[in-house]
Amino acid sequence: MPDDAMDALPPAVAEELRDAVMSAGIHEDRDLVLRILATGAGLGMDAPGRLDLKIVSASLEEMRAAFRLFAPYVDVPKVTIFGSARTRQQDALYRQTMDVTSALADRGWIAVTGAGPGIMQAAVQGAGPKRSIGVSIRLPFEEHPEDAVQDDPNVVTMKYFFTRKLMLVKESSGFICLPGGFGTLDEMFELLTLQQTGKAEPVPIVLLDAPGGTFWAGLRRFVDEQLITTGVISPDDFDRVLITDSVDAAVSEITGFWRNYDSLRWVGHRLVLRLKADPTDAEIASLNERFGELAPDGGIARTEPLRAERVDQDRLELPRLVLRLDQFRVGELHRLIRALNALGSAPALDKTRWSRTTEG
Repeated sequence: MPDDAMDALPPAVAEELRDAVMSAGIHEDRDLVLRILATGAGLGMDAPGRLDLKIVSASLEEMRAAFRLFAPYVDVPKVTIFGSARTRQQDALYRQTMDVTSALADRGWIAVTGAGPGIMQAAVQGAGPKRSIGVSIRLPFEEHPEDAVQDDPNVVTMKYFFTRKLMLVKESSGFICLPGGFGTLDEMFELLTLQQTGKAEPVPIVLLDAPGGTFWAGLRRFVDEQLITTGVISPDDFDRVLITDSVDAAVSEITGFWRNYDSLRWVGHRLVLRLKADPTDAEIASLNERFGELAPDGGIARTEPLRAERVDQDRLELPRLVLRLDQFRVGELHRLIRALNALGSAPALDKTRWSRTTEG
């Protein structure tokens, strides 16, 4: 397939870029590296304003730094913690955050935070510096975390919110949101939007409050009274999150989501769900009775790895189910995944380690 970015360049320039990539010793995914360079050259040829070029340049530099920070932990499960930078240490939410990240760290998880004060600092203190990664943002007015957190080598600093948010979401297999302000709500609603639209793979999302707290319960009422009744979201769009004030329930939700479900992949119009344990025929029949409306064309069936999966050597050892999911109901996948995790054939949930075979 021709590369539009390279084809748009003068032939001599394109050849020089290819030579440069060869000279740099880049062999893996060379086509993508060339596309990045060609896009940069093309951007310069477009003669944009200097500010536009600074945005692109800084964004690439920040993403490179973040990718390098996360690279050693690709096979380690991560949970991102969102919450207010203004939460004080004496607040019950601070202790709640420390307890939940400590419990998840004991089970092999790494806490990913915004590397700021408040809830972010509490998450690092609970998980410990060796079980946490921070993606900081430069702000002129917010407080900084204590030196023990701020000087952590597992921290990368971003200039732009959009690159920071990308890394806070991209690398994690679970999310816990504590009560917070505009920033926290923005992050929480973006998570829900990505899930609702199918732009991100299903993941567990917990809205954790202080014991007896009513912050998220108030949001639940607003969703029920204003969003659902006016039809701007579906009645079950908010069901994919767990609202709780229990650390144990939060930990169970994050780890239990990966009890049997491993990953998914689209192959054309077919959705493949990879599992840890092969379901019985009776269990598949029950799944079709309960969720057949999600896959009106052929239902849910056991399958061998599809050709595209075999070509990519993509989790070939795992049992899998296939269905032609109604594209307008992709946001309901979480219900099916929860049912897969509750099957009698599902493996027992390991209390001390992550139950997913490899990082997705």
